[in-house]
Amino acid sequence: MLRETLVALLQPVVEGLGYVLWDLEYASGRGNALLRLYIDAPAGITLDDCERVSRAVSTLLDAADPVPGHYTLEVSSPGLDRPLRTAAHFAAYLGQPVHVELAHAVDERRRFKGRLVAAGEESIEVEVDGQRHVLPIAAIRRAHLEPEV
Repeated sequence: MLRETLVALLQPVVEGLGYVLWDLEYASGRGNALLRLYIDAPAGITLDDCERVSRAVSTLLDAADPVPGHYTLEVSSPGLDRPLRTAAHFAAYLGQPVHVELAHAVDERRRFKGRLVAAGEESIEVEVDGQRHVLPIAAIRRAHLEPEV
């Protein structure tokens, strides 16, 4: 619930600065939580971009105070092994190698490392060793691009 609140609060600010809020992670911890924003732009992300977004977001977070207790704010690029969370994320990387971990088994396994061959609103399709697996997006615990070497 807090994640959705933070996305709704921060996305307009990030987009207003000319960036895409690619992903947001919030992890509470003992005494200090972590709020990590991944931003993206067609030209890529520099350290100056991260600092610019961090300043704007910090000001908003200080005023709105949506995060309980103390936290550390980090702003970074999603990188080459960028996380994939939404249907739009998957659709943007059709044909690319991915690593997907599910919350529960599909086709008797929870981890899939292969090529993303289809992406819809509810599911994706990953080809592993010539076999296609349909994976519900709602069941995905973690997914990211697998950079080719």
